[in-house]
Amino acid sequence: MNKVLHIAQERGLVSFGWLEAKYSFSFGNYYNPEKMNFGALRVLNDDTIAPAMGFGKHPHKNMEIITIVQSGALKHEDSMGNKGVIEAGEIQVMSAGSGIEHSEVNASSQNSLTLFQLWIHSQRQDVTPRYEQKKIAPLLTDNAFTTIVKPKQEALKDDIWIHQQAYISIGNFSNETQTKYSMQQNQNGVYIMVIEGSIVVADQTLQHRDAIGLWNTQSVDISITKNSKVLIVEVPMI
Repeated sequence: MNKVLHIAQERGLVSFGWLEAKYSFSFGNYYNPEKMNFGALRVLNDDTIAPAMGFGKHPHKNMEIITIVQSGALKHEDSMGNKGVIEAGEIQVMSAGSGIEHSEVNASSQNSLTLFQLWIHSQRQDVTPRYEQKKIAPLLTDNAFTTIVKPKQEALKDDIWIHQQAYISIGNFSNETQTKYSMQQNQNGVYIMVIEGSIVVADQTLQHRDAIGLWNTQSVDISITKNSKVLIVEVPMI
């Protein structure tokens, strides 16, 4: 098993007044040649956005963009004609494909917005752009990991999917739990981030926003403390 440890305090930090961001990988003004990506996972940003502020209209291409709102609400508009608000506890998936423009703005004029945004390299190039959003809570099983995003080829009618052999799982653990995560594809690795609480994995204790990347293994044993929330991103190690 290979591993790389990313301690929360060692992430890239940027402050623009309206945006307080913590970057797991090189992004924007933050550059670290040792933190360019984890396989197909290119971006994992932990953002706090001030009231009524956000990202104006801008383009993307050939990237799977996943946004998970932690608190507040995010107003979305794009060049496909989609308009809406993503509330706390919802996930937004956008396949940029052949090209899309969008804006993402804090929907509140009073309260800050917090979210994770992930970018995963697309397996197929120049596909037709698409957009989807869904509530996460109804998808989850208590005290277990639930895969909430999967490859298009494996998706059933109501599943959230992307154009990559990647899987995003979330676990909410109210109880102390011993569990195992098994790779869904042999060539993949997993990037595990503690959203809340604490876990022990690969002889490492991880706490709030710490992360670890693991590959060249078929499964990972995880010890999880009660009242923890954990994000797992399984991606090809390209």
